[in-house]
Formats: sequence, structure tokens, C-alpha cells
Amino acid sequence: MKVLIFYAKYGGGHLSAARSIESCINENFKNIDVELIDFMEYASKEFNKITTRAYSEMAKKAPKTWGHLYWESQKGPLAHISTTSNKILSIKLKKLITEKGPDLIISTHPFSSQICGFLKKHNKINCKIATVITDFASHDQWLVYNNYIDYFFVACNEMENELYEKGITKNKVFVTGIPISNRFLFNYDKKTLFKDFNLSPNKKTILFFGGGEFGLGKNFTLEVFKAFVEHSNDVQIIAISGKNQKLKLAFQSIVLEKHTEQNVQIFEYTNKVPELMSISDLVVTKPGGLTSSESLASGLPIVIINPIPGQEEENAEYLVKNHSAIWIKKDDNINFIVNSLLLDTKKLDEMKRNAKLIAKPNSTYNICKILFDKT
Repeated sequence: MKVLIFYAKYGGGHLSAARSIESCINENFKNIDVELIDFMEYASKEFNKITTRAYSEMAKKAPKTWGHLYWESQKGPLAHISTTSNKILSIKLKKLITEKGPDLIISTHPFSSQICGFLKKHNKINCKIATVITDFASHDQWLVYNNYIDYFFVACNEMENELYEKGITKNKVFVTGIPISNRFLFNYDKKTLFKDFNLSPNKKTILFFGGGEFGLGKNFTLEVFKAFVEHSNDVQIIAISGKNQKLKLAFQSIVLEKHTEQNVQIFEYTNKVPELMSISDLVVTKPGGLTSSESLASGLPIVIINPIPGQEEENAEYLVKNHSAIWIKKDDNINFIVNSLLLDTKKLDEMKRNAKLIAKPNSTYNICKILFDKT
């Protein structure tokens, strides 16, 4: 069987989800020839470059504008524009699909689902198509040409009901969770990890994601970071600044100012997120679908900061509604919230239990099993 997995590089979640599915297929299923393809890069390198940069800049510098576009793109002129552009892009993508001859296409981005649905509607392709939605709420852009999509994989029961209400038939929708790496399923030697990261097993460990290259709400991020640092006599902090060098320097400045070098470690980048989550007690992060799913799979309470308006705010609302997260907003008393949370062991334990209740750690394998049982 030939399988193509289509993704795009808007944010990191679509690619991470695609890679997790590819790895799962290669590790667990025989006689499957799977190939991972950036469909936007293939269809139009120039269009991909422009739109990727536009998304990055808008999410970073004008998040409210992005949120407005996100909601408006479900209807009216913006929806029509995106659909029209996908028809144009479909010309080249049809050539690729014809050359590769897949039996199944798995899409982790709404635009590739749309293009494949358009091609199938016009009898240009006849393979099965699976859409994997990478957030905790649906958006109509995922559902364009839904009559020609064979499978929808969603994060939670609420999304399943949303799709039913929008006319998607029940036999197409599967509540599997968002695909994550199987590394979040491993049992790690925590004693060794505490030693390797120079951490104390007797202190609460806070894993703090600063927002990476976007650096969203930098000043607010630093306020929240400072509040945790000021309580670092009782906790230890691992801060990930990602590609944002200015954020890393700002983190370091706060640590030096507060003389907390012994209790705070700062990394630009780490490929040890599953390991770090396995020894953490709390994660502070913007609520991307993948990071949120990884945190839930690790049984971690989540402190939400700086969600991008649109899909990430919907993710935040879902996590808060299910009592696995708190959302610190800009007008909140940050010090009071952080202090109360760190002192309230019962609250943290309750959030941890709730995280485990809604976690779907086997999401990736379950997606693949459903597809290869039915395809």
C-alpha cells in the first residue's frame, strides 16, 4: 500500500503530527510505503514562502488581526479566496498524486484536505483521504469538500459533535486525539534524568516554554517567568526560549537579578521534551494543539499564556473547561495566581487527574490502526 502524508509549515504542529504518523506506520505496520510531503512547498515554493512568512509575522506582530482572519475565513470572501487559491494549487498537486499513485492520503493541514477533496470531486483522483485535525475545536476550513473526505480524526468528543452538527456522517468521524510522538509513552528512568539535568527530585519542577521563534507577548511572558522565578526557593524551573535569542537573554537577566541561578536552567533548544515532561510537575506554555496534547499525555497541569487568537484560544477554553489548565491573562494578578497555584497541592493534583482523564496518549497508533483496518 502506498501512503502520502501531506503537511504544511504554518506553525510546527502540522509537521509534528505528520512525522508522528509516519514514524508510527514505519514502526508498526508492514507492507506500507509511506512518504511525507510538504504539499505547499511542492505546489508553489513562492506561494509557500510568502504565506508562511505572512502567518509568522501576523501571529507575532498582529495576533488580533490573525484572530479576525481566522474567524472570517469560515465564511464570506475570505473563505472564497482560500478555496479559489486551492483550486489553482491543485493543478500541480494532481501531477504529484498521479505520479505517486497513493492508495491513501493523510492530511494534517486543512488546505491539503481541501485540494484533495476538490480533486476527488472532479474525478481527478480516486484514493482514500483522511483528515487529521490538529486542534481541540473544528474550523470550517477543515471541512471544505467534506463529502469527498473518507475519515476525520478529531481531538475530543466535543469536536465529534461539532462535525455531526455540520453534516459530517458518523461513520467518518473518529475521536482519537491529536497525533503525538510515541516517546511520550516511554517509561523513563527519572532518577537518572534528575541527575542528568542537575535537578533535585525533592522539588517541584516547572517546565516553562517561552513561545520560541514567535516570542508572542514577550513582556507578558517575562512577567509570568519572573513570578515563577521569585518562588524558585520552593521549585526548580527549566525554561525553553527556542530560537528567540532576545527572550533567552531576558530570561538570563531575570535569573541574575533574582540570584536564582541554582534553581533555574535555560535552554535555547532541546530534543528531550518527552523526558523533561516525565519529570515535571507543571508546564507553562502557549496552547498549541500538539504541545497541549503532549502535556496531557504526560499528565501535566498546564498554565496557559499568550494563546494566538483563534485556534489556540479555542484550545485554551477546552483545557480550562476540563479543569486541566489555568489561563493567566494580561489583567490578572500574576504573582497571586502563581503563588496560590504552587502552594495548592490539592489543586495541582486535581488538575493532574483531569489531564489524565482527557489525555489520548495512544492517538497516533489508533489513527493508523483505524486506517489500515479499513483501507
